[in-house]
Amino acid sequence: MTRPRPAKAARAALAALLGLSGVALAAPAATAAPSFGPAHYGNGGHAYSGSGVWGGYVSQGRNFTSITGGWTMPTVHCNSRNDLFAPWIGIDGYGSQTVEQTGVEASCASGRPVYSGWYEMYPAPPVYFSNPVSAGDVFTASVTTNGRGTYALKLTDVTKGWTQSTQKSLNARNVSAEAVIESPSQSYPSFSSLNFSDIVVNGQIFDAYYPQAIDSGPYTETALQNGSFSIIPG
Repeated sequence: MTRPRPAKAARAALAALLGLSGVALAAPAATAAPSFGPAHYGNGGHAYSGSGVWGGYVSQGRNFTSITGGWTMPTVHCNSRNDLFAPWIGIDGYGSQTVEQTGVEASCASGRPVYSGWYEMYPAPPVYFSNPVSAGDVFTASVTTNGRGTYALKLTDVTKGWTQSTQKSLNARNVSAEAVIESPSQSYPSFSSLNFSDIVVNGQIFDAYYPQAIDSGPYTETALQNGSFSIIPG
């Protein structure tokens, strides 16, 4: 009677056999979460993040302590599994190396759009919420700071009726405020329009801070009027 070999020996024998046939054993690769990082400047007046592009409106200055606003999540159509983008609002990242932000991601990694709420205190990775999100949902969001390194981030799905509130600390500069879209993969899915509304910065309508318009990938933005604008194909 032949004694069974220990599992370790069996695996070694299998590896040797596969090695002879030209096949290698490999462990599954871990998938890193995308990062919605700070902006860097590129050609033609566009702003490029370290892992994607920004598009929308950005104000620069000093002592930004709050931004609030909302948007409607569009129905997206995947062109490839690499397609990924998120609308978000936040403080910092344009002229600084931290970003305090919250938004909703649409990822095509599975071959179909999957929507997820998240927040990120860059350079820490994004944190995703398990709450359900669908195309057509209306969102409100806010990022506020006490000016001493404490930030409160809030994301509400008005349609689904859930809210996620988070408080974090970060040594940040508070030198910009933004309502933008971003694609960390630099590959956007298709959508017809995305509407930002009621953007308020430091208690004043966004327009009062003369924000800069930035195009992103295949998308551009309509004129900002009373804190509202749309992202549309360029």
